[in-house]
Amino acid sequence: MVAATPDAVAAGVQIGMRRREAEALCPNAVTLVADPGAEVVAFEPVARAIEDVVPRMELAAPGLAYMSTAGAVRYYGSEEALVGKMAAAVEATAPGGRFGLADGPFAARLAAEAAVDGPLIVADTSRFLAGLDVSTLGVDELVDTFRWLGVGTLGELASLPRAAIASRFGPAGLEAHRIASGEDRSVSPRRIPDEIVAVDLFDPPLEDFERAAFAARALAGRLLEAVAPTGGMPHRVEVEAESALGELRSRTWRSAHPFSEEELAERVRWQIRAWVESGGVPGGIVRLRLAPADLSDRGRQLRLGEDAASEDDARRALSRAQGLIGPDAVLQAMPQGGRDPGERVHWYRWGEEPGAPGLDPQAPWPGRVPEPSPSLVPPEPRPFEVEWDDGFPTRVRLSSRWEPVLAWAGPWRRTGRWWEGEQAADRYQIVTSAGAFLCEVREGKCWLVGVYD
Repeated sequence: MVAATPDAVAAGVQIGMRRREAEALCPNAVTLVADPGAEVVAFEPVARAIEDVVPRMELAAPGLAYMSTAGAVRYYGSEEALVGKMAAAVEATAPGGRFGLADGPFAARLAAEAAVDGPLIVADTSRFLAGLDVSTLGVDELVDTFRWLGVGTLGELASLPRAAIASRFGPAGLEAHRIASGEDRSVSPRRIPDEIVAVDLFDPPLEDFERAAFAARALAGRLLEAVAPTGGMPHRVEVEAESALGELRSRTWRSAHPFSEEELAERVRWQIRAWVESGGVPGGIVRLRLAPADLSDRGRQLRLGEDAASEDDARRALSRAQGLIGPDAVLQAMPQGGRDPGERVHWYRWGEEPGAPGLDPQAPWPGRVPEPSPSLVPPEPRPFEVEWDDGFPTRVRLSSRWEPVLAWAGPWRRTGRWWEGEQAADRYQIVTSAGAFLCEVREGKCWLVGVYD
């Protein structure tokens, strides 16, 4: 569970609880699957309300926004006046928001979470963080080790020598100690050359979200490819769209770690969906632009043997192929239920969420051919010549020659969907010196339905 209504919380539902456990506590509740794209659409009016008060805002996730208040405090006169003005603007759009003001994004988010009875302005960030549990760091393995060592709060962690933490836990521990000490800060940006942007022009304009989403994915790949020679990776990216009527829409997205191509493409798709579905780009998108706001040379820790460069190259190649031949021509596969080999694969567009499989993989599926599954399944069954002797397969025809059958198994009876006119069939696994095959016999004819390695 990632969110719950007050009534569900009163019934005992907690964030982080498994769905089945939550539904047992609150059986009358309606459970919805999280949809980040729809959440961005719903949050768009709130984002506009915030921008009316503080023009420069960064989105970290649907419902979570950061902004620097230095200039706004001088404009409105005080922190209290600024937070009050923002709370009023958001409350008029979507009641129920929480607001926290502190030094750094980490402390500000925790202050907002604690702001139950109104906005919370933290005067002393170090003291505010000191009493919080180490679990707020969000790094489970690190938190478990801290607890084992008797460190239960951020204040206790901050009191330890930083050099000892860095020596024992490495960069992750150093980052945790810095945050626990109230030293969270924005990534120090490098100088960004003006030419590092990715722009696409569209004629005719993009009015369809699907087309715009695939254009965004290709654009995200181009931006990261352009940034790579600088040795930096973007932590903040500005997404800008121009409508056919000349209206500009711009939004900055922020990430705690450098954006990967997949993460950046996802954020851009969310933002475009929010603009398209809210009517923010009338007449369609004629220009889409991505520009890094902050670059950092802090990368990510690679796994042993991980080849990140090859993975990025493969993703970029697939994105370009998808842009050239269409979204439905580049697919991914995942296993699902079914009796036939072709049914047991769920196909979905590359780069998108797979969704729930149409056939339950946990169902028994009586009559299913046993493992292993064929490595090659033709789109349609092909004629396959098999010679039989008293009901036993003896030879198969492969191109211009006959191969003797070395072993075979079956038949597995498949009852067709008689209400749709399908006929019953028997399936056999046949092994020859040239390969192994899965064939189906129906109405006196034999068909090839799978080939084994």
